[in-house]
Amino acid sequence: MAALLITLTAPAAAQDKKPPYWASIASGEAMMRTGPGRNYPGIWLYKRRDLPIRIVKVYKNWRMFEDPDGARGWMLVSLLSDRRTAIVKPGDPRPIHADPSEASRVRYRAKQGVVGRIENCRNDWCHIAIGQREGYIRTSDIWGVSEGEVLD
Repeated sequence: MAALLITLTAPAAAQDKKPPYWASIASGEAMMRTGPGRNYPGIWLYKRRDLPIRIVKVYKNWRMFEDPDGARGWMLVSLLSDRRTAIVKPGDPRPIHADPSEASRVRYRAKQGVVGRIENCRNDWCHIAIGQREGYIRTSDIWGVSEGEVLD
């Protein structure tokens, strides 16, 4: 019974960081609200699991967040994940390299709006996994990582 309780409370405890910090949407459907409670009106229904978000405020088990378009609202912490993801910024398709270097081979290109899971970041490059493909992308080409952030 105690192990089950620990398992159930782990996702919420994982979201007890001091803002601002990065997270992602864990649920296939997650409602943005105008305030921190179910009694506040829903203003947007997200249907994109793994969408990166930036947590800007914490109130009990609710988080005020900013999405990639700059919209802000509140979401229940149980709908969020600590999994680090990023979305490719608008513009031309961005190169995904074999190694964290402009001189390395380009494995493929990712179009704007593509979401991938971030494995690690260092020296303005992130290792990103998009479906079954992986490689390195410049942090300036994605939203979901802070400038100069090191992630292991």
